[in-house]
Amino acid sequence: MPIRYIRVSSDGENWLELESADTFMKRFKGLMGRKALEENRGLFLAPCSSIHMCFMRFSIDAVYVDRDFRIMKVTENLEPWIGVSACIGAWGVMELAAGTAGRLRYEKGMKLSVQR
Repeated sequence: MPIRYIRVSSDGENWLELESADTFMKRFKGLMGRKALEENRGLFLAPCSSIHMCFMRFSIDAVYVDRDFRIMKVTENLEPWIGVSACIGAWGVMELAAGTAGRLRYEKGMKLSVQR
């Protein structure tokens, strides 16, 4: 099955390209085994409302969204192995390199534009 990507932006200029983890196995594997995320790249898991950092090698930011890609919660700098995060009612979560959410000023209530 080919890898699918979606693109998201809060301002129409700064786009993130996210690999879509849209099957159980892709969500199960997540970012485990990877050494890092490239700038402006990430993983989008849906449906998903919680994540863990077991078997991870690097910190991430987790941005939870509803079905309309409105941000419900931002968790920054989840540490490898010990980090855990959840957002009740979230439809999906964007896993981004640590610092990305702050750099892009993502905050609760912000609506993201999406290109599929």
